[in-house]
Amino acid sequence: MPALKYSRQRESIKRFLMSRFDHPTADTIYLHVRQEFPNISLGTVYRNLALLTELGEIIKITTDGPDRFDGHTEPHSHFFCRKCHSLLDIHLEDEAAIDRQAQEAFPGIIEGHSVQYFGICSKCAK
Repeated sequence: MPALKYSRQRESIKRFLMSRFDHPTADTIYLHVRQEFPNISLGTVYRNLALLTELGEIIKITTDGPDRFDGHTEPHSHFFCRKCHSLLDIHLEDEAAIDRQAQEAFPGIIEGHSVQYFGICSKCAK
């Protein structure tokens, strides 16, 4: 793969995602980045999100609505609230335990995992 050309727009997208913990949609990211780059298109945002995901610099999370994006790539799980549609991080004490258990049960090579829990968040449960 040839060297990737630097892009201020791509860096702005990544910087925005690193500053957030609410897992924004592409539309939310577009609205933010457009403040800095008024001529950016939604298509450019989608292409950059796809590239950043492919490079492993961000995570794409599929929900029952639009895809959400996470700039924090360290191993962690997510919780999706079925009522308010918030997407929250869950940091388990031993994330690697899931990989070890899967490796013991599977003859291939486990390289990682993606876990998404769902239910009702504490705010909606009140």
